Amino acid sequence: MEAGLGGWRTAMYAQLHAPLGPVVGERTAKEFASLRIHTVGDLLRFIPRRYLSGTDLTDLATLSEGEHVAVIARVADIRRHEGHGQPGRSARPGRLEVLLSDGHGRLTATFFGKTHLLTWWERQLREGVAGVFVGKVGSFRGNLQMSHPVFAMMDGSGRIVATSEEKERIATLATGGLVGLYPATARLPTWKVAECARLALAALAGVDDPWPAWLRERAGVLDLPTALAAVHEPASLAEAARGAERLRFDEALATQLTMAYRRADAANRPAVPRVAVPGGLLDAFDERLPFRLTDGQSSVSAAIQSDLARSRPMQRLLQGEVGSGKTVVALRAMLTVVDAGGQAALLAPTEVLASQHYQTIRALLGDLGQGRMLGAPDVATDVVLLTGSLSAAAKRTALLRAASGEAGIVIGTHALLSDRVQFADLGLIVVDEQHRFGVEQRAVLADKAAGRPHVLVLTATPIPRSVAMTIFGDLDVSTLAELPSGRAEVSTVVVDAASRPQWVDRAWERVREEVSTGRQVFVVVPRIGGRGGSSADGAGVVELADELRSGPLAGLRVGVLHGQLPTEAKDEAMGAFVAGALDVLVATTVIEVGVDVPNASMMVIWDADKFGISQLHQLRGRIGRGAHPGVCLLVTRVPAGEPARDRLDAVAGTRDGFELAELDLEQRREGDVLGASQAGSRSSLRLLRVLEHADLIAQARDLAAECVARDPGAATPGFADAIRATELLASPDWLERN
Repeated sequence: MEAGLGGWRTAMYAQLHAPLGPVVGERTAKEFASLRIHTVGDLLRFIPRRYLSGTDLTDLATLSEGEHVAVIARVADIRRHEGHGQPGRSARPGRLEVLLSDGHGRLTATFFGKTHLLTWWERQLREGVAGVFVGKVGSFRGNLQMSHPVFAMMDGSGRIVATSEEKERIATLATGGLVGLYPATARLPTWKVAECARLALAALAGVDDPWPAWLRERAGVLDLPTALAAVHEPASLAEAARGAERLRFDEALATQLTMAYRRADAANRPAVPRVAVPGGLLDAFDERLPFRLTDGQSSVSAAIQSDLARSRPMQRLLQGEVGSGKTVVALRAMLTVVDAGGQAALLAPTEVLASQHYQTIRALLGDLGQGRMLGAPDVATDVVLLTGSLSAAAKRTALLRAASGEAGIVIGTHALLSDRVQFADLGLIVVDEQHRFGVEQRAVLADKAAGRPHVLVLTATPIPRSVAMTIFGDLDVSTLAELPSGRAEVSTVVVDAASRPQWVDRAWERVREEVSTGRQVFVVVPRIGGRGGSSADGAGVVELADELRSGPLAGLRVGVLHGQLPTEAKDEAMGAFVAGALDVLVATTVIEVGVDVPNASMMVIWDADKFGISQLHQLRGRIGRGAHPGVCLLVTRVPAGEPARDRLDAVAGTRDGFELAELDLEQRREGDVLGASQAGSRSSLRLLRVLEHADLIAQARDLAAECVARDPGAATPGFADAIRATELLASPDWLERN
């Protein structure tokens, strides 16, 4: 796909991805880099957060301390305070206090200087006249103020009267009668961002739109040069809105094109069909299941069986609520492949989770997972575990069984990606917690198959439909929403440790009561090391465990588990808890996914406000996995009314993971959801909000499918460039799937 200017096929994409330095100057480009703005396109997609007419006053009530802002306000009052002392160095400067108003709220602009400067400012800042004031909002004695804002006053028609070079720059904000207010910093005030945007627009002069005319017409969007000008130099709010709509459409279509071409590529690559064999291992397993599959498990399993029987590779995402039974569905898919003569590999992100999967699957299979051992059924297969911490002898045995085909199911961590790991006939890859693996890692595992392997991706994080279209758009999505029968109810309570410290004492009493009935308890802590050495100051796992052992939980068997422990110590702690040798396990989020201890009926999440909504929901899913009712206590010192406290109240109010996922998405930056914060990489989504713009994403998905139908080889230059740009800018952990 790479040809032409620097690998780009269209002049527009070449210009948009050109470095910013030659356009705005290297010094200014370094300032923009702190805002994750590196190219001309980055800057042109950095649009004003709002627009004001030259006659509209800023709502001063919306200002916050620390913001760098440009406000339009009217001078309500001026007070002059002369300096003191003798002329010279010891003389204190005078002060001019200018009270700005929007008719309701007030903001003080303060200027310090000698007498002649006070007089000059006083002449410029006349009572009753409106102006644009640019600066940082601070506070003095509880009132908001701006010290030495740059300003330019307006005439009666709302036009800025420029009297200096700097004020002429401010005047550029009011092009076409609108003032665009950009997110700003101390070194990049809004007028300077606007000036640089104009330079970037000039760099695109005469460059054609990368999308074909038929596509723009079907989408009903402006051409790109017009849209960019409309965003940065609008004549009206309606024009600015149409420009922004085109930029959002571009983000949506670029992502959907990438996904659509990946789906098409996967469909064109042959895979070995894996057809269920009557009377085989799967049937034997189903006969022994001590429970009946839910309707959801049955329907999803049927869809997977259909996928596996085809000669093109399955590409399916299975998302399910915590405890919805994804493991059983995935195991049935693996057994189908084993029956058909192939092997299945399950890739997990951590040794704890890989070991948990191994134990769970061995327990579910019983002697069906004992291979050729004496007394095992004829249809039995071997299940092996391969992790980095295994002894050399255990690794050799596991490697031999995988390479010979004796092991139908191979479970492991990144150790599965080693060159030493070979398979006789790898037919299915099951990836748990897909977002924790990179492109190269998944490709290495897929390359161990003779043909194209089938792929089943598991996630316990409920994903709103619009997000699934955006980040899993090349996968068919199945959802398990219902919980299997026999699951216990879990109640969740917020414990206010600040205003009701006695509730914390009661929480530990409640832990003792739970243990006295034979149950077990998780205590989850957000950090390994503490900050202040006591629970009140934010203790870590070790400090809190020590406090509990010598205090409220004295006499109970309390263990510790966190990521920095040696592998043997982690396995020992988790194994002891699973075996019932520990009453309480104080842990970090290493127990967030995959850990299955049916006897654990209570969880205390310490400093719960440090966790996000989805993470709290995942943690809570570790209890109530057996027949015993569960209780989850969210301990916090955050007062009611704060956003962090609202998150906790939301988690306590519902167990619907999809409802919580949408709320989580509303409260987080899009880049975080798409994995852009991982490893410091950038997200390709700057303007698109996957919840707010779900209809636009759906439209782009349909149009992307039409693009593939019209141009199967992505010969259209704009299509090729959009795919390349998506892969360059987006986090590979989320957007790459093959």
